[in-house]
Amino acid sequence: MSRGQRRGRREGGLVLISSLLLLVVVTILAVGLFQNFGIQEKIAGNLREKQRALAAAEAAQEYAEWWLAQGNGSTGITCSTTVTAPTGQVCSNALTSYTTLPWQISNKPVGVYYTPNTPTAMTFQAANPVPGSYYQTPIFYITYLGLSPNGLGAIYQVDGAGYGGTASAAAVVESTYMVQAAVKDLGVQ
Repeated sequence: MSRGQRRGRREGGLVLISSLLLLVVVTILAVGLFQNFGIQEKIAGNLREKQRALAAAEAAQEYAEWWLAQGNGSTGITCSTTVTAPTGQVCSNALTSYTTLPWQISNKPVGVYYTPNTPTAMTFQAANPVPGSYYQTPIFYITYLGLSPNGLGAIYQVDGAGYGGTASAAAVVESTYMVQAAVKDLGVQ
């Protein structure tokens, strides 16, 4: 065997080893990219569910504020059960924790369930959920806080809660809302 033939064989072995190393590096990069894609997909899904829960909670809160503005405010009752909108209730007893869902007083669920009026069908089901359904119907809780400092209105705390597709995708929103009594202009100059 001549010198040139031996060198060709050695170079052929070197090319093979280099190719295998390059293939290993490319494979590691590809696996890393696929894993990263899976994580990004989960993050996007969680963000979507968070936004759905927030939208449901805000819808319940806005409905509760609208309901109060329609003249349904009062000093409240002792709330101990749930009702379904359009019936509402103003509570004189505050919840002990607004962030712990479902809301309860004396181990009984409380609040007002509100099904949003939407152009598309929204399904709410905790048992056997289907893709795109919400875990539970949005709910709100109105607490009477007292009269405004000028005595012309009543102040309420309005809390809304909503879920995305699972119990862990939940959002709670809160506002302080004042309903002012109508002031008549007596025309005195």
